[in-house]
Amino acid sequence: MVSMAKSVTKTSVAPDPMVERLRAALGQRAFTEQKMFGGTCFMLNGNMLIGTSKRGLLVRVGKAAHETAAARPHARPMEMGGRAMEGYVHVAPEGTATEADLDSWLDLALAFVETLPPKSKPAKVAKKRM
Repeated sequence: MVSMAKSVTKTSVAPDPMVERLRAALGQRAFTEQKMFGGTCFMLNGNMLIGTSKRGLLVRVGKAAHETAAARPHARPMEMGGRAMEGYVHVAPEGTATEADLDSWLDLALAFVETLPPKSKPAKVAKKRM
């Protein structure tokens, strides 16, 4: 009898340098991370603050700052499924090349998100047993 061992190859995902940069920039703030949109979203008090993707950052700036933020270099209005997401901008990697660039986007996002009330998770509804 021949024994055939299964070959298992484990692949590990390399850490995203942008995620590491955002963690460092957020410092001691009480934030959470959530996998979303194919990247990592940083949440502040349950509200989305900023998110990473392979193509750059998704930055929540609010409706009042949307037009100004979208006009900045390497930024454009965020679209999802062909729909404009007012209050969010996409920033190409070139727009966050330096720590000062990243900090300016993070400061803009914090200025808006810190004005929002905290979100609480909805209570779980018990399932009926049959």
